Amino acid sequence: MSSRLHDLAVDTLGRRIVDGKLPAGATLLAASLETELGVSRSVVREAVRVLASLGLVESVKRLGIRVLPASSWNVFDASVIRWRLASSGKGAQLRSLTELRSAVEPAAAELAAVHGSDDAAAELIAIAGRMRAVGRAGRLEEFLELDIRFHALVLAASGNEMFARLQGVIAEVLRGRTHYGLMPAQPHEEALQLHLDVADAVLGRRPEAARDAMDRIMRRTVAEVEPVWRDEPRAFPG
Repeated sequence: MSSRLHDLAVDTLGRRIVDGKLPAGATLLAASLETELGVSRSVVREAVRVLASLGLVESVKRLGIRVLPASSWNVFDASVIRWRLASSGKGAQLRSLTELRSAVEPAAAELAAVHGSDDAAAELIAIAGRMRAVGRAGRLEEFLELDIRFHALVLAASGNEMFARLQGVIAEVLRGRTHYGLMPAQPHEEALQLHLDVADAVLGRRPEAARDAMDRIMRRTVAEVEPVWRDEPRAFPG
């Protein structure tokens, strides 16, 4: 029960901060949070510790718990990504994540064709084939899990440990796209074929073809979801 209450406290406060309902600079008191959330002081204390580790709040002596600006957030953390995708600013978050994917995943596919193991390449072929069958059947939740596995495997097969650590980030954006109704009822045939093309290029040790096919996947993704963020301002306008 304590663990469940802790998770609920973290999730409730995290969502409020990310959505701007608790704006940067706002000060919270532990006693008030205990009453509002109906939890013990120890649960509040642990929840604040977690949120502080994510850069969302800081404890200030004799003042309380201060909400930090978005520039302090750990934007690569899966929880922060999930909260942002569920917030009023989901378009801006989706744009940032899609641009990150567009920069990283074609390079990862190219490296996977050079450094990936034969087993990884064979698994990519198998997954891409199952994605085609499941996608044509319109089984989106099953397709989602296969899609997550496919892209995670490409990142890992690149041999770049920093690319591999982005697996969780990309999994969250793929889940968010499905769960917030940003996927077509059935994946397009071209997208299904392009996943097979990536896998085939990795298996055949053709790095340029692997990069090109993944780049085309990302360009199609941008075209499909760009309307969601078209009117959203950038968090860092430059």
